[in-house]
Amino acid sequence: MVMLGARGNTATQMSEVQYTCSHTNTKIIVQNSIYKIITERLCPLLDFAGVNLQMCRLWFQEFLIQSKKHYRAELESVDFKTRSEEVRIDVNNWVQQHTPGNITEVVDEDDLNELTRLVLFTATHFKGIWNKHFSWSETYDAQFWLNKVKNDSKSVKMMKQEEDFACTFIEDANCKILEMPYCGKEVSMLIFLPAEIEDDTTGLEKVEHLHTRDVPGQMQTCHIDVRLPRFTLEETYDLNTVLSSMGMVDAFDHTKCDFSGMSGRKDLVLSKVIHKAFVKVHEKATQATFEVMGWCELQSGKIRRATLKSFIADHPFLFFIRHNPTMNILFAGRFCCPV
Repeated sequence: MVMLGARGNTATQMSEVQYTCSHTNTKIIVQNSIYKIITERLCPLLDFAGVNLQMCRLWFQEFLIQSKKHYRAELESVDFKTRSEEVRIDVNNWVQQHTPGNITEVVDEDDLNELTRLVLFTATHFKGIWNKHFSWSETYDAQFWLNKVKNDSKSVKMMKQEEDFACTFIEDANCKILEMPYCGKEVSMLIFLPAEIEDDTTGLEKVEHLHTRDVPGQMQTCHIDVRLPRFTLEETYDLNTVLSSMGMVDAFDHTKCDFSGMSGRKDLVLSKVIHKAFVKVHEKATQATFEVMGWCELQSGKIRRATLKSFIADHPFLFFIRHNPTMNILFAGRFCCPV
């Protein structure tokens, strides 16, 4: 939504950071294609957007129309000058309602004040039921290794099942890959697991460069013993520094920013970008809730066909939730340390 109102070099930098064409129409086409996946093809996936506007400012109707068209954004005029705390509570309540209670607070105290003119927020919630459930009775206590060199581990509830799954092995990265589909098989979880922790790190450094798009054609179905920890992850990221380091600097600089596509004036500056994520994996399903936006790109590695007999995720791994028809990654994360 911020891109809709960006102009000039501000828009160019934002497009480059998001690996998209800087042309506004092309950008909207890309956004629409992801939006259609979310709202039309995936029944368990819900996407919501909202805009809170300072009511005394004159906003371009085109910006408001495009926000609603492309992001189903519900627009609301508010008074940040005298009701900023009430607005903060309203935003947090909205997010909590639209992410089934998984994310309860996005806007902290003092985030909004009399200088605030616009708040844009999105929430995406996914709940996928495994195509092949884990049996609750098979779950057992196990150790999850954080560092085998230092013999460091934590206790987890380890889920277990023996079934036919697509899998492969990437020799260059010494990495096993398992695909576990959800009901309907339109969406799957891909798990990238280093064969072992070889040093005093998490072992993920070698697999983070792999590209998920290169995997499907090389996978084969095996009858495999799968062990996967039941886990819940929740993280909050302040993306200002990250986005600036990637080249999106003008948006945060009040002397250079250009969001004149929103109101016709150049006095708006992007003050804060927050990404909040919640993922819960258990015997029956996966729930994932992501606030604002996130992306991941991997590179390719040499893949060797191999018959895997076991896939025991008892040490750090990467996971991706993928829309199979389009090969788009909807969610991505890493599990390194049980809470």
